[in-house]
Amino acid sequence: MREAVHQSSAWKNTLSDAWTHRGPLAWLLWPISLVFGSLAALRRGLYRAGWFKIQSVNLPVIVVGNVVVGGSGKTPVVIALVRHLQARDLRVGVISRGYGRRARDCREVRPDSAVADVGDEPALIQRATAAPVFVAVHRFEAARALLAHYPETQLIICDDGLQHLSLHRDLEICVFDERGIGNGFLLPAGPLREPWPRDMDLVLHTGPHPAFAGFTAQRTLGNYALQADGSQMTLAALAGPDCLSTKPLLALAAIARPEEFFAMLRAQGLTLARTLALPDHYDFNSFSSNEYKAFTVICTEKDAVKLWPQAPTAWAVPLILAPQSAFLNRLDTLLNALLPSEPSPTLSSPHGHSIT
Repeated sequence: MREAVHQSSAWKNTLSDAWTHRGPLAWLLWPISLVFGSLAALRRGLYRAGWFKIQSVNLPVIVVGNVVVGGSGKTPVVIALVRHLQARDLRVGVISRGYGRRARDCREVRPDSAVADVGDEPALIQRATAAPVFVAVHRFEAARALLAHYPETQLIICDDGLQHLSLHRDLEICVFDERGIGNGFLLPAGPLREPWPRDMDLVLHTGPHPAFAGFTAQRTLGNYALQADGSQMTLAALAGPDCLSTKPLLALAAIARPEEFFAMLRAQGLTLARTLALPDHYDFNSFSSNEYKAFTVICTEKDAVKLWPQAPTAWAVPLILAPQSAFLNRLDTLLNALLPSEPSPTLSSPHGHSIT
């Protein structure tokens, strides 16, 4: 397992390094990026011209996504938005493709759903918010199923999907981390899925020192960790000499930037005897808890929903994202103009052709 992980990580690191600046590898791939950009522009133009069908629901739809390959903190943003809107007594539903799941159907994400069938991020969103969450390859199908089961829903948040043009959206939120737009090239010469800048309702930076305009959010770790059975322990206790376990700590992460998680743990005073960086969305099917039985395992919440079946005593630390108040105020203003006084969640274009 470790050899395959190392080879995969080495290749991803090489490409990630090339995407940070316009070096030889980026320029070598630049002609291919022109083809990619032309095809993306053609696809977007066909949607605008009506050749490809755009399907809509009679509710406000917020798409939270990014234009840069790799995780930028979208899922914590979705969780923060759902909680904010729930605090406003709004009934919010979430739809997602469910990246990496083995099932291809449309289904609801429930507390007992197999993560392999619904995806790690939708499972985490449902666990963290208790909001109705549906996954489908075509987001419109997920929205239709959500409204059929929860007709009182007032608005929908789409987790990822800025490039999923077949679903109509009322608001677009683009999330950036500390990478910004990298070298500014399109794939594969750079990290961009589409040219930037482009029109966007809201831009949110989850990393420090934004390179361009937008709102900001602060990312911190929760001050506690939890296990599969709901047991909790403060990080201070986990780091201290009175910890229930005397085993050294093994921190693992299968996220876009695992080293960031490890650094945040160390900043909380935890001494990490070992770290294990795994590919993003790693399924943990080949993970052997016996191999690491000499350690106390600590991981992210996103990893825990997949790891706990194999290692129920692993400790998961939540990642808390707090958008600045100005961002939430602006979001509320935009939503107030969209929300009807008495929402009627009926679907339009129910038989339209959806193309991704």
